[in-house]
Amino acid sequence: MEQKQDLYTQRLEKLARIREAGEEPFKYSYPRTHTVEQAYKEYARADGADTSVKLAGRLFALRYHGKSVFGDLCDDSGKIQLFFGLNELGGERFEFLSKLVNIGDFLGVTGNMFTTRTNQVTVKVHDFSLLTKSLRPLPEKWHGLKDVEIRLRQRYLDLLSNESVREIFRKRSHVIRSIREFLDARGYIEVETPMLQPIPGGATARPFVTHHNALDRDLYLRIAPELYLKRLLVGGFEKVYEINRNFRNEGLSQRHNPEFTMLELYHAYVDYESIMELVEQMVNHMVVELTGGHRLVYQGSEINLEPPWPRVAFFDAVREFAGVDIEAVHGADRAHEAVSHLKLELDESAGYGKICDELLKTYVVPKLIAPTFIVDHPAELSPLAKRKRGNQRLTERFQPYIGGLEMGNAFSELNDPQEQRARFEEQMKLRERGDEEAQTLDEDYVTALEYGMPPAAGLGIGVDRLVMLLTDSASIKDVILFPQLRTLADAGTGE
Repeated sequence: MEQKQDLYTQRLEKLARIREAGEEPFKYSYPRTHTVEQAYKEYARADGADTSVKLAGRLFALRYHGKSVFGDLCDDSGKIQLFFGLNELGGERFEFLSKLVNIGDFLGVTGNMFTTRTNQVTVKVHDFSLLTKSLRPLPEKWHGLKDVEIRLRQRYLDLLSNESVREIFRKRSHVIRSIREFLDARGYIEVETPMLQPIPGGATARPFVTHHNALDRDLYLRIAPELYLKRLLVGGFEKVYEINRNFRNEGLSQRHNPEFTMLELYHAYVDYESIMELVEQMVNHMVVELTGGHRLVYQGSEINLEPPWPRVAFFDAVREFAGVDIEAVHGADRAHEAVSHLKLELDESAGYGKICDELLKTYVVPKLIAPTFIVDHPAELSPLAKRKRGNQRLTERFQPYIGGLEMGNAFSELNDPQEQRARFEEQMKLRERGDEEAQTLDEDYVTALEYGMPPAAGLGIGVDRLVMLLTDSASIKDVILFPQLRTLADAGTGE
C-alpha cells in the first residue's frame, strides 16, 4: 500500500508540473480520424502505403530504448503499437513524454502507419496530446487481474484488465439486441411499465419498500411487471414485451442478485403450448447467432438447444428425483410431514405450494442439464395461472431449465376475475400465517379483469441467467456489470 501511495504522490507531482508547463491535463475532446480497428483496415487496404491517422486511447505500455520509446495504445476496438522518436517529436515533447507521461494516461496521437522489421504494424508518432492524466497506477498485472474482490467492487479495473470480461458484456448487449429483433420481427411491441408500484404484485417475492414524500405513502420497487402488462391486454394490445429491471429483497448467491433484468411478454389468443415453442425458437436462435450451431458448452457440459425440448410434468419430476409422491398429499400440514425426512430449508409458515417449490429447486433443478420444460405446476404454487384442462389441481404453467439453471416462468394466464380474487385471498391467508413472499390482493387488477382480458399466455425470462448460459459464466455476478455485494466487513461470510 505504501508503494502505491508513493506512486500516487508522484503522479500528483507530475500533474502539477504539467499545469505549470501550461498544458491542460484533462482535455475536452480530441478529433481522432480512426479507431484502432479502422486504422488497421485502412492500412491493409493501402497495402502498406503511407497511411496518416489520428488515434486516441489509453496507454498500456511504455518501453524505453534511448532516443526511442515504444508504447501500446488501446481503445474500445483494439490495441496498436506506437513509436515515439526524438527526431520526430523534438527535444521538448520527447522530454515531456519521458518525464510526465505514465502508463494509464489517455493520449491522442498523430502519425503515419508502418510495419517494423519484426512485422508489427506501428504508428510513427509525429505529435501527441495528453488527454487525461491517470493519477492511480493500473493493477500491476494489467493483463490478468485475478482478485475477485477487486474485480467485482472495482469493475472498471476488471474491464481494463480482462479482455474476456469485456467480451462477456459485449455478448450480453448482443443477447438483448437479439431478443428485441426476434420479438419485433414477430409483431410484439416493446413497452415500459412502472418501477414504483403501490402494490408489489406479479410474483412470489419480498419487495423493497420506499416512501414517496409528496404523496406521504409507501411504494414498492417492482418485483415483476406482470400485472401492468396484462392490463395492456385488457386495453387492446395483443402482443407486448418489456426488458427491464426487477427488484426482490432476497439473499445473494451464485444465481441471485436483488436487482436483475427480465424479459416479460404477453400474447393474446394463445396458451402456454405456443409460448413453449416461442422459447425453444428464441433461445436456439440466439445460440445459432452466437456460435453458428445448435450446441454450446456450459460448465463442462455440452448442451444441444435444437427444438423440440422434452416436457416433464412437475409431480413426475419430483417423484423421480426427490422420491416423494407429493401429489398424493393434500394440505400444508401433511406436506410438512411427508418431507420431514428430507433436507429442505422450510419454516413453519410454508404452505403446500412453497413445499412443492422447494422440492423442485433442491432435488430436481440441479439434474436438468439438457433443456427441459417442467410443466403443469400445482395451483397453490401458481396464483396467476389458469387451471389445467382436465385436472383442476394443476395449472397450465411451465418453467424452462438449461444447464441446471431456471431460465424463466410462463403460463396460460388466468383471466377469470372471480377465480383470480379467490386465488389472491388464498395468498393473503398465507401472508397472515407469516409468508412474507405471498402475493397481495390487487383490487385494481381484478377490476381490470372484470372488464375482460382475452385468452392469453405470458412469459418471463431471466436475462442475466440467459447470459450466464451463453457466456459459460458460473455466477450471476460475472454477467452484471455492478452486482450487489456484501460490505467488506461481511465479505468473509462469502459472496
